[in-house]
Amino acid sequence: MKILAIAATNHADSINKRLLSFASSILREDKPGLEIEILDLIDYELPLYRQDRESDSGVPLKAQEFYNKIGQVDSVIISFAEHNGGFTAVYKNLFDWMSRIDQNVYQDKPMIVMAATPGPRGGAGVLGSVDMIAPHFGMNVKAKVSVPVFQENFNFETGQITNEGIREEVYNALQMLK
Repeated sequence: MKILAIAATNHADSINKRLLSFASSILREDKPGLEIEILDLIDYELPLYRQDRESDSGVPLKAQEFYNKIGQVDSVIISFAEHNGGFTAVYKNLFDWMSRIDQNVYQDKPMIVMAATPGPRGGAGVLGSVDMIAPHFGMNVKAKVSVPVFQENFNFETGQITNEGIREEVYNALQMLK
C-alpha cells in the first residue's frame, strides 16, 4: 500500500507537519511494508494562479507532478494548517493549478484529513472548507481529525500526541485507510 502524506502549509516548523509525522509513525508501526511519501509544499510553491498566466504558459510542471503523485498512491493524508479560518495560500494556489489539470484533483483516493491549531477550535474553519469542496474535487474523505491547542496535547521532544482521546482518534481515523 502506498500513501501520500501532505502538510498543507509552507511553514518549516509547522505543527501540522508534526501531526503528519506522528500519524505516519503510527501507520509504519501498524502496517509493516507500507510506503509513505511525505510531501512538503515548500517544494511545490508556484506562481499565483491567474487565467491569463495559464493561457500564456500552461500549467506549471510542479502542479502536474503533484497531481501525478496523487494518482500513483492508494490513499492520501492531509494535515491542514488554518490561516484566517481557511486554507493556506500555498495550498490553495497549488489546488487551483491542479484543478486546471482535472477537476477530480484527488482522483477519488481514500483520504484522512486532519488539522492542528494552537487555538481551541482545532481547524474547524479549514475542515469545514474541506467538507464544502470534497464532493466536487474527488476527495473521498474517510475520517477527519481535529487537534486543538496543539502545544498542550503534543510532546515536542518525543513527537507524540499526549492526550489519549486525541491519540485514539488519530489511530481510529488511520484504520479507515485499510
